[in-house]
Amino acid sequence: MRFAPSRIAGAFFIDIDGHGDERGTFARTFCAETFAAHGLATHFPQCNASYSAVRGTLRGLHYQAAPQGEAKLVRATRGRVFDVAVDLRPGSGTYLAWDAVELDWRRKNAFYIPEGCAHGLLTLEDECEVFYQMSAPYVADLARCVRWDDPAFAIAWPITPTSMNDRDATCPYFTQGNDA
Repeated sequence: MRFAPSRIAGAFFIDIDGHGDERGTFARTFCAETFAAHGLATHFPQCNASYSAVRGTLRGLHYQAAPQGEAKLVRATRGRVFDVAVDLRPGSGTYLAWDAVELDWRRKNAFYIPEGCAHGLLTLEDECEVFYQMSAPYVADLARCVRWDDPAFAIAWPITPTSMNDRDATCPYFTQGNDA
């Protein structure tokens, strides 16, 4: 695995080194020792998967508030997605900054998003599946979202979303003093 720092403090783009032979390929996608050496979460008690049928589906920007904030390790297992993190940690040197990567199942790459950051994705093709490893279990009362098109972040989405659920369409705009 190769770790490249994101513009977001504590976030990393992870490229996978696979080994191929006549059977196909094999690659390590997680190693607790390697993640610990980078100062990242190594315990992921919950995993989630999403499926989006059509290109232009938006999910996010979601996060879980303290005291149950969560780091996420995200990868596309089918299709391609534009994956985004926004730093909502008031004490961070990258507060309100965003960064993104195209996750592609063929590349097997991943995005590590630290606790206190909002996460969202936009599908770039039909039939996308995304796998999430979460450092904390989901707590409904702590689930939060902020607007995907909030001018406070000015995210440069590569295409205009064409599909999202009501929750994501009505997320509040970001305000100072949030409980991230």
